[in-house]
Amino acid sequence: MTGGAPGGEVVVETSRLLLRPWRVAEAVIQRELWTERDPRVPPHRRIDPDGHPTVAELENSIRTNKVWSTGLLAVERKTSRDVIGYCGLVDSGRGAVGEPELAFELLRRVWRQGYATEASLAVVEWARSSGYERLWATVWDWNTASRRVLAKAGFTETDRKEADAVHGTTLFTTRRL
Repeated sequence: MTGGAPGGEVVVETSRLLLRPWRVAEAVIQRELWTERDPRVPPHRRIDPDGHPTVAELENSIRTNKVWSTGLLAVERKTSRDVIGYCGLVDSGRGAVGEPELAFELLRRVWRQGYATEASLAVVEWARSSGYERLWATVWDWNTASRRVLAKAGFTETDRKEADAVHGTTLFTTRRL
């Protein structure tokens, strides 16, 4: 894993992936992620009945929301140069101050190829080299694939949970760096 220079496009690199800021033209990939989400995901994280967010709204978000340039990085496959999702760190407010949350989401067509684990491990190393001491991650209890990724990335489930009768229970995981 290598980190990019400040201001450079590539932030994190693995043997197969580049994790870097999103480009406006890639809003269509973000829209695809929104359309593929499991129906158990809360409605505010899925395409609404009026078709929002639209590609134009996601383009604007990439232009104006710092999270797409410094937090949730585009995951690009080096060989095919296609963006397959995101992985990175966000300040969700769920952990202690100075302890960001690892977040990732990949397109269904690339599931079960180890990309989520590879990207997550790279972000964990990036966080360690940036001086963080601990990371958090949340995951729905029904999302067994993401739970496996988090376990492979060294996260352990805590006793903290947030139950939701409709969408399932959110599990809290953590990892010391």
